[in-house]
Amino acid sequence: MFQQPTILMCPPDYFGIEYEINPWMSREIPSDAELSRQQWQALHDLLIQLNVDVQLMQPVQGLPDLVFTANAGLVWHDTVFLSSFRHAARQGETAIDQAWFCSHGFKTVEMPPGMFFEGAGDALFCGDTLFAGYLVRSAAGAMQWLGRQMGCRVIPLQLVNGRFYHLDTCFCPLDDQSAIYYPPAFDDYARRALAQIPRLIAIEDDEAARFGCNAVVVGKDVVLNAGCPKLEASLRSHGFTPHSTELGEFLKSGGSAKCLTLRLDGETAAVWPQVR
Repeated sequence: MFQQPTILMCPPDYFGIEYEINPWMSREIPSDAELSRQQWQALHDLLIQLNVDVQLMQPVQGLPDLVFTANAGLVWHDTVFLSSFRHAARQGETAIDQAWFCSHGFKTVEMPPGMFFEGAGDALFCGDTLFAGYLVRSAAGAMQWLGRQMGCRVIPLQLVNGRFYHLDTCFCPLDDQSAIYYPPAFDDYARRALAQIPRLIAIEDDEAARFGCNAVVVGKDVVLNAGCPKLEASLRSHGFTPHSTELGEFLKSGGSAKCLTLRLDGETAAVWPQVR
């Protein structure tokens, strides 16, 4: 279905801080429309340079967070498990997402009623295991339901810091044996569960606050927000090549590189079970 790494993005034509649904968002600190566009474009162009096929979704007025395509759903083979957003402000995105996926050859599956789930923001494969963030946005029961549909092991990870409200803000699989994480974002059980990953790179407080974990991985290349030199050095020491780009306007809304992208051909770190 795909000839090269393929990522879905949505231009930030209507991006802005129109409501407050996480601790990063404040309508008193608005985003700069032109700077947002420049930063989004720089991310887009960097991914193109890394041989990524960037597919675009049409932005929709009144849906400022549609730009965060990671939350559209969880891609698995040619199926997308659509998000079921907790906050009403984002629920209008699902029909737009579904229409895009259907028009591009994907099957879509809706979550059972009452099961909150916020897509690849909270569901990340590392090897053949689905690591699943829950409590703040997504529900643990929704993650177990997903695991049964895919026939894979699910490890729920409780998020305990509202500033790191999605799993992809504090955890990033690099390959099937390696990941970046921010330990204080998780409860004790989750930290023990993550310890089964052979190579874990812990990020420090200041760079976690720059959303260093919210990175896009394409092979050995890792695209992340600017301002994380310690993490960049750690990545290089583990054989990865970091590429930083300023995404401060999106940090105002609680997002960064990973939030702005959805990998359509399978994450680098994912080892998917075979379709039954």
